[in-house]
Amino acid sequence: MKHLYLILIVVFFVSCKKEASNTLPSTEAEVQTIKKSVLLETFKYKPNATPIISVHRGGKIIKNYPENCLETLQYVNDSISAFYEIDVAQTKDNKLVLLHDNSLERTTTGTGKLINYTYQELLSINLKDDFGNETAFKIPLFKNVLRWAKTNNVVLTVDIKRSVAIEAIIDTIREENVKDVCIIITYSLEQAKKAYSYAPELLLSVSARNEKELNWLLNSNIPKENMLAFTGTRLSSNSFYNKVHSHGIKTI
Repeated sequence: MKHLYLILIVVFFVSCKKEASNTLPSTEAEVQTIKKSVLLETFKYKPNATPIISVHRGGKIIKNYPENCLETLQYVNDSISAFYEIDVAQTKDNKLVLLHDNSLERTTTGTGKLINYTYQELLSINLKDDFGNETAFKIPLFKNVLRWAKTNNVVLTVDIKRSVAIEAIIDTIREENVKDVCIIITYSLEQAKKAYSYAPELLLSVSARNEKELNWLLNSNIPKENMLAFTGTRLSSNSFYNKVHSHGIKTI
């Protein structure tokens, strides 16, 4: 009887091990076989390339066109060739929407914190432009903006607010099949490593504001082809740009 129990235990252990090996693929193999975003090649550093405009918050300081607004994205895109930074937050009922602030007062006719509203409740308020003018436009769903970007072949850089898990953003990008028009913004080495671990197919905007931060990135497990280097809101020295570019990394 003892021998029978032992055989059953061994068989159970081997079965579990086999099942685990089937459900937990090697990270290295996963990265090798996964289809990567075309943006890894599009945004690779190339000498003498024409600079590209990045539109902050989807468009700002435009009368009657609010920031983080789908209609503003369309309005600006009708006039210039650019890519667009957007801010993604989360509602009370876990819907992903475009909004920069935690509260509604500055950019909408509503009051209070976004997290206290369901998406259905948000439909009763309107967006305001940067001059305080009320518009007829509504806070857009993230997935609708992704669909617009894919249809119009427009690149988005996605700024993830603190209320949102980075996995939720990436899952939505995958569900909508829009990896070729999305760049994930990260602010720290740890955040960048987490994003790369979860989505090695995506291009990441990574903070490289000085040589210390650049070296952290270069010594991480993140491939350089997955990096778009954000060098800060002030101009860096030419020597620093040259150093970043020498690694094949484009700067923003």
